[in-house]
Amino acid sequence: MPKVMQYNKGSIIYFAGDRDDRVFILQKGCVIISTTDIETNLPVTEQIKNGEFFGVKSALGHFPREETATVLIDSVCLSLTVQEFETIFSSNKTLILKMLRVFSNQLRKVHTQIEEILNKGQNINRQSGLLGVAQAFFHDEKWRSCADVCLRYLKYYPNSADENAVKKMFVTADARAKQSQSLAFDEGTENVSLNDKSLKVFELPAFARFAKKYSSGQVIISEFEPGESFYLIQKGTVQLVKCVNGQNKNLDILKPGEFFGEMAILDNSPRSATCLAVGNVQCLEFNKSNFELLITGNPQIALNILKLFCKRIYDQKRRFKILVIQDTQARVADVFCMLDEMNPPVNPNEKQRRFNVTIQDVAHWAALPIAKTTDEINRFMASRKIEVFENNIIVNNIADMKRIVDTRTTSRQ
Repeated sequence: MPKVMQYNKGSIIYFAGDRDDRVFILQKGCVIISTTDIETNLPVTEQIKNGEFFGVKSALGHFPREETATVLIDSVCLSLTVQEFETIFSSNKTLILKMLRVFSNQLRKVHTQIEEILNKGQNINRQSGLLGVAQAFFHDEKWRSCADVCLRYLKYYPNSADENAVKKMFVTADARAKQSQSLAFDEGTENVSLNDKSLKVFELPAFARFAKKYSSGQVIISEFEPGESFYLIQKGTVQLVKCVNGQNKNLDILKPGEFFGEMAILDNSPRSATCLAVGNVQCLEFNKSNFELLITGNPQIALNILKLFCKRIYDQKRRFKILVIQDTQARVADVFCMLDEMNPPVNPNEKQRRFNVTIQDVAHWAALPIAKTTDEINRFMASRKIEVFENNIIVNNIADMKRIVDTRTTSRQ
């Protein structure tokens, strides 16, 4: 049962960094949420209103608290376990949509901040951005992906100045794609399917009309195009990539049971990443018109999307912390710290860490040129802090990386 908690003026409900799986509702009084802006290092505060939830993201995502909750006047809060919160959440349609939109806006804000750093303040419009995605795939010889994005560009911008150039690029990419692979969907080579009991409902015949199939390399959604649908992966894996400075960078690999494209549904914004089929993929496609009906009739879906937002907000903020570090050696070191946090070892007392990444991967996470990243990696190798192999990097003592970050980071500009 939810617990009624009495707090006196000046009390701290929880501190930033605490691990606490409780969700709170302010019933009476005044609570301030305070944190530090990642980019400016300045304090940021937010007042919680009566009836509002707080502590949701860290509780659902099982992450450390990002903020400190301070009681300004004597207050009464309702404390809920995650399970109790889920029960309330799943039965309240208004609350579902409100929280999904709030989290979507938070995630979009972090995306925008990261893009501003990666693009060095340049404002990339949708048309030139979509063309850049196609050109990046062409440069990487990802012919199927390039051809798909070219078709989208011609659909959205049929009379652009680049129309003939895009048509020529499409013809070349399409021909080479057909030479290198079959576009047919092979029913016999599908990957692992859904195993989450809460998602088994989507294997019912009623959902068959939403099913879409894709072959390897096909673009399911493209960065910069309008968002009209979101997807649940039933079979196969989907790769998320983002075009940065003319190159498509890997963001994530999604597996059966995971969603993508949900952010554009909620805030009517262009796609923030390109999603590609890795091998044969089957997804369920839902559009704006049935989104609200879907989550109302299937509250577990809304809850899973909310948890997904929690994870992505946390992951994106963690990456943002790396990007605002001015010292390049500390930035590279913090990449290893981030990877360690995302993949904690079985034995936390073990000093050595093996990360299945390459120098190119580290350069991507640090948003540094390959040459600069290689220089910093070589310094670490010279001091025997790390060892580099073809497909992995070994950090001999993860505490060294943490120490470098702590001692070499400077104040945010």
